[in-house]
Amino acid sequence: MISTNQFKNGSAIRVDGKRFTIVYFQHVKPGKGSAFVRTKLRNMDTGATIEKTFRAGEKVESIRTESRQMTYLYRDGDLHYFMDTDTYEQLPIPDEVLGETAGFITANGTANVLSADGEIVSVEPPTHVDLTVSETDPGLKGDTATGGSKPATLETGVTVQVPLFVNVGDKIRVDTRSREYLTRV
Repeated sequence: MISTNQFKNGSAIRVDGKRFTIVYFQHVKPGKGSAFVRTKLRNMDTGATIEKTFRAGEKVESIRTESRQMTYLYRDGDLHYFMDTDTYEQLPIPDEVLGETAGFITANGTANVLSADGEIVSVEPPTHVDLTVSETDPGLKGDTATGGSKPATLETGVTVQVPLFVNVGDKIRVDTRSREYLTRV
């Protein structure tokens, strides 16, 4: 059990039987009445965010979490296999856990695997990945000076908006948090 005074961004807690991570918290002491803690919580299982207010000093159940750096090996049906770089243990992770992040993980690429209470709850890719453009419309001569963009499908199947001068076969760097093109590599 932890008190609301011990809240930190990224901490994992259990509220009403559900697992949450603390995205944001703020201690508030109004002029009248007792103090309280305003929080924004992200559900570990569904990814939904909620806002919840706790009384100051209220105790909530903490969850033991562990984050490990793992290497992506291969996909077999709806399972993705990751290897712990320290113990060489191979771990199958289903599509439902990876979600959209599967499009930013390449063979032999690394990712942080987060487990809570011994169960894998999320896989976080690196903040920037370098991927090859596999399909996009051809750029026209003179398009480099304009600020337009076009959709491009990358080697993993993810579609992102890229500038008009990017062509098939170009290697680009993508921000995995915002799904934005950063630069050509």
